[in-house]
Amino acid sequence: MIRVKKIKRHSDQCKEALLALRDSAELWSGKWRLYILAYLYIHEAETIFFKRMQRDLEGISAKMLSKELKEMEINDLIIRSSSESGPVAVSYALTEYGRTFIPVAEAMLNWGLNHRKKVKAAI
Repeated sequence: MIRVKKIKRHSDQCKEALLALRDSAELWSGKWRLYILAYLYIHEAETIFFKRMQRDLEGISAKMLSKELKEMEINDLIIRSSSESGPVAVSYALTEYGRTFIPVAEAMLNWGLNHRKKVKAAI
């Protein structure tokens, strides 16, 4: 694990670290990917179908959900499965790799809760 304080300025390691941070920010930027990740994690004992996810994640359009799920699948964060029998039913779940982000998401959640308290206290 790299510690930010230990990175030497103007080094190759610094450039690599900044690029890795940018990659992370780009992957998790936007309004929906963290919500989708958390939703799938909270409901991982269940089979989650597209329509149910769209209904439960209020405010997301089918087009946007489809786009975000495709990007998450390309990045190996989720797996898409379709049924073999009857009408086509597509379900989604986190991959093992997707689960590796859960501690980061939990840290962000706790930071956000503390930040909200701080802002409310300042008002």
